[in-house]
Amino acid sequence: MTWVRLAGVIVAALFLQALPTGAASPAKDELVIGITQYPSTFHPNIDSMLAKTYVLSFTRRPFTAYDTDWKLVCMLCTALPTIENGMAVPEKTPKGQQGIAVTYTIRDDAIWGDGVPVTTKDVVFTWTVGRHPKTGVSNLELYRSLYKIDAKDDKTFTMHFDKLTFQYNAINGFELIPAHLDEANFTDPAAYKNRTAFDTDTTNKGLYYGPYLVAKAVTGSHVVLEPNPTWWGKKPAFKRITVRVIPNTAALEANLLSGNINMIAGELGLTVDQALAFEKRHGGNYKILYKPGLIYEHLDLNLDNPILKDIRVRQALILGVDRQAISQKLFSGRQPIAHSSVNPLDWVYAGDIRKYPFDPKQANRLLHEAGWTIRKQGIRHNKKGERLTIELKTTAGNRTRELVEQVLQNQWKAIGVDIRIKNEPARVLFGQTVTERKFEGMVMFAWYSAPESVPRTTLHSAHIPHKDNNFAGQNYTGFRSAEMDDLVEAIDVELNREKRAKLWRRLQEIYVTELPVIPLYFRADPYILPKGMTGLVPTGHQDLSPLWVEDWEIKR
Repeated sequence: MTWVRLAGVIVAALFLQALPTGAASPAKDELVIGITQYPSTFHPNIDSMLAKTYVLSFTRRPFTAYDTDWKLVCMLCTALPTIENGMAVPEKTPKGQQGIAVTYTIRDDAIWGDGVPVTTKDVVFTWTVGRHPKTGVSNLELYRSLYKIDAKDDKTFTMHFDKLTFQYNAINGFELIPAHLDEANFTDPAAYKNRTAFDTDTTNKGLYYGPYLVAKAVTGSHVVLEPNPTWWGKKPAFKRITVRVIPNTAALEANLLSGNINMIAGELGLTVDQALAFEKRHGGNYKILYKPGLIYEHLDLNLDNPILKDIRVRQALILGVDRQAISQKLFSGRQPIAHSSVNPLDWVYAGDIRKYPFDPKQANRLLHEAGWTIRKQGIRHNKKGERLTIELKTTAGNRTRELVEQVLQNQWKAIGVDIRIKNEPARVLFGQTVTERKFEGMVMFAWYSAPESVPRTTLHSAHIPHKDNNFAGQNYTGFRSAEMDDLVEAIDVELNREKRAKLWRRLQEIYVTELPVIPLYFRADPYILPKGMTGLVPTGHQDLSPLWVEDWEIKR
């Protein structure tokens, strides 16, 4: 499973976007949703920005997904393959490895929005794009492991994987690309990510097969969705959904109160502290839901930075932060401290691993041991006269993240660390700075993940982005650990839950010992909906609520 970056909001200035005036009470057949970022691409397999995932969830359906009960279900396929029902068969690969052949059948009524049937030709083309090392797809391991596809007919195909994993039938990240539209753009694979129809012809109906089509996309502003006449499922209630980007959260609130938007998406809207304050003032006029989930706010560290290479410095940084105070004062305790990347809501969470309390005395000792012994105007220097300065970036304009940054800056200054804040708009930060590992020190953002999501793309050394792989992969820290690589491989193929839990525990031990990342807290999503809205059920993981948009409606 790939992890999805949660970028947050984009600009810092407080403003109210010039939007058409609307009624505070939405029409039953129209919905305007406010979110805080615009997709950097509409291609389902390139980049992992949450805004893209949110919008595409209205327009497409994955083969498999985790539902609101965190159970794996079929969406585009007719039945979930299992070893028990014979649709998944363990086999040896041509190289003698233990693999598995998994057979899926595409729904007969699955049709692209332009009337072309969804077929195995699209499956094979998607696999071909994913396998090419120059295309820059996010989920490298899925396509590496998937070494062969047999198309039995137009609707049935068998995937041959070079290993038998505990998630052998979960192909949530295998997002179809229409061969009849995009094959011509793949003649130069290295240039494909800039030529794909998803970005050059975003409103082409043939790119989508979900309940809605993208009827209009205005970069940085909004996306208009209209019903797809070829959709096979329940007819959606809304004749039009507009997903409007309002980068500043104060402006997001103002637009809601004025009626310019009808709801604020939980996945990409207000933070918990903002929602709590909003609820006190206006809660009686809205339906407000809070959903804790697998949303991990953290600091990725560039481990190629000579300062951050030293484990003592990394340990000092986490010991020098009062994360409990951040949780209590900013979030009323609703967002618990993260001790690793694994959430206590996930069954593989190990509660007995090392935890770092707020301990500035120990932090000072570690920095002294690391050679940062001289203080000048409160900031540490080493014997060469070099200043202990670290750059910190996050998404510009996110009020809460900027407050957290200020707390971090002040608390680290107290132990002699000079933090330089250099925030960037989300499209810049994730379009290049993070993806190409151009951040010098630390970057703060969040990951959305699925239940028991193996962190291969974020922790395995083979997934460090670099020029030769066209900056694919999500190991932005540059973390390299032979034992971690082995653990990721071992967890993947361990079918026994008890044995897998032990491996997961060791993974978490290494994570908190090596500290390639500074964990901050686990997020909760607040959904602010119109009164009378039904059918929207937050999932708490990376398969988002719009995957069930056909159940949404507003009742009077």
